[in-house]
Amino acid sequence: LTGDVYENYQCIRSNREVVPESVSQRLKDIVNDSLVTRQMELRNCNGSLGSYLTNKFYEALRRPENSDIDMAIAREFFENYQKFENSVEASDTLDEVSGRGYLEYWECEGDILLNWKDKGFIEFLRLITKARELDNELGVLEKRVLLEKRVTQIHWRRNDYGVDVKCEDGEKIIAEHVIFTASLGVLKEQQITLFEPKLPVEKQHAIDGLAFGTVNKIFVEFPEKFWPDDWTGFTMLWREEDINEIRGTSRAWLEDVFGFYCVSYQPKILSGWIIGANGRHMETLPDDEVLAGCMYLFRKFLQWDIPNPCSFKTSAWHTNANFRGSYSFRSMNTEEIGTSARELAQPLTVVTSPPLSNGGESNANPLYPQTRCDKPIVQFAGEATSDHYYSTVHGAVEAGWREAKRLTDFYGMSRNGRKEPRAQL
Repeated sequence: LTGDVYENYQCIRSNREVVPESVSQRLKDIVNDSLVTRQMELRNCNGSLGSYLTNKFYEALRRPENSDIDMAIAREFFENYQKFENSVEASDTLDEVSGRGYLEYWECEGDILLNWKDKGFIEFLRLITKARELDNELGVLEKRVLLEKRVTQIHWRRNDYGVDVKCEDGEKIIAEHVIFTASLGVLKEQQITLFEPKLPVEKQHAIDGLAFGTVNKIFVEFPEKFWPDDWTGFTMLWREEDINEIRGTSRAWLEDVFGFYCVSYQPKILSGWIIGANGRHMETLPDDEVLAGCMYLFRKFLQWDIPNPCSFKTSAWHTNANFRGSYSFRSMNTEEIGTSARELAQPLTVVTSPPLSNGGESNANPLYPQTRCDKPIVQFAGEATSDHYYSTVHGAVEAGWREAKRLTDFYGMSRNGRKEPRAQL
């Protein structure tokens, strides 16, 4: 299924009316066409992505060739489409998202929804750690990983050479270098207490200015598939009179569940998406209440007989203290503060002598015996530190490679692990 799931879905209204494909495809084409023109027009945009998309959508609707589209359906479609875009950005509303900052994101080559069939995401970790080759769970990281070791403080000015890492269980670890890979959400919550001394002002501005939001998934497994083989899923178009029935009630959070989709290689599972404040609220609800809400949606929108599910699972990124959200984006506040991922990625350094060469002698230039260099002692990786692939796993992985390379460059190491001549410092 991969990408087709998010292109060939049905648009269904809250009275179970399926929007004809001839209409829904034209509406999809309107928003897809705006994707093409964004790349040029947003460069000079001083406003939000939300205002830009709203203007583009209704401008297209006013064209003569679209005059036959029912405006109520068009509005319902656009409300749903904005929720979809919020799931891409991890924003609560598109008015938060910087129009110009949106262009910082680059599409990765290939199928971004490619999956590992029945193996799960852990297969990716096994590949990069060579776990399969070495026949152990952690691969090259075997005996190099401490689990359930919560860090409470990073003292990064202990001396010129190292960092003290204090753990919740009282243990102190002395390290030459620390690569910090926790989420931007954790940094926003803990930066004041986590680092001693406090982070430089530029780093604090980056943490405050870059935005971090929540997107959650809801997986519902049924005892048997009740949908046709060629059906890939549906998005929910709420009629005004129907959405008003749940607003102000305990089911109000359901407004931000914008669709359910089939899952490749999982023929009995539908995967739902929920965004923003309601996505965070859902994490606080009992499982049976969330499941009851999902079943309400299925039976509200779908014409088929819906069996009771046999399994159910949701993500909970915001309430998890190790994440505090899902991924980062460029907000209007990012623009106002004038910060970027580059500032977040900048390492904390101390001035020190260059590392020793193979012969045990300093790599300092003999003509300048007092030459000193900046030693990276605390480095920052993770998706939020990626200039152009933020919010993605490949962005996080590349950020880790970037920081590993920073260390090998500092020590003058080649890719095969041998010392290489250092550039003049």
